[in-house]
Amino acid sequence: MSVSDGVMLRAVMLSGEIGTGESARSRITWRLLPFLFLLYVANYLDRTNIAYATLGMKGDLGLSDSVFGTASGIFFIGYFALQIPGALLVERWSARWLLSLTLITWGALTTLTGFVRTPLELYGARFLLGAAEAGFFPGVIVYLSHWFIYQDRAKAVARFMAAI
Repeated sequence: MSVSDGVMLRAVMLSGEIGTGESARSRITWRLLPFLFLLYVANYLDRTNIAYATLGMKGDLGLSDSVFGTASGIFFIGYFALQIPGALLVERWSARWLLSLTLITWGALTTLTGFVRTPLELYGARFLLGAAEAGFFPGVIVYLSHWFIYQDRAKAVARFMAAI
């Protein structure tokens, strides 16, 4: 089988012309989606955790409410700016590899946020965290498109997005 035959076979399989067994499709659904669902819940909580951390950090660091408001906004600048490049990278490289890198970076930056002492450090940490998380959502959508045939993809994405 040549490379072009393999590409054509993959395209036919993704389009659903070659049937995938119902049990295999069910196994894929029940193995992938709960894990991705939990990751998306964690992603959401991580985006909003600054609101909960404000109470303790305000007293410990002496930072004002406006500093935390600005830090929240700066997070979304990094998040918004890198969503499309993140999606393009996932398409170009391995979705699994890039999602793993995203999760590791995201965890490290969340941990490092606990060590900030000044407003500038907080702004930098939140911007980098937003940039690190930017590839998660588009990466999962691409990842799901690799695992689910065309007819099942909308259901899979909807189940994943129910985590919001």
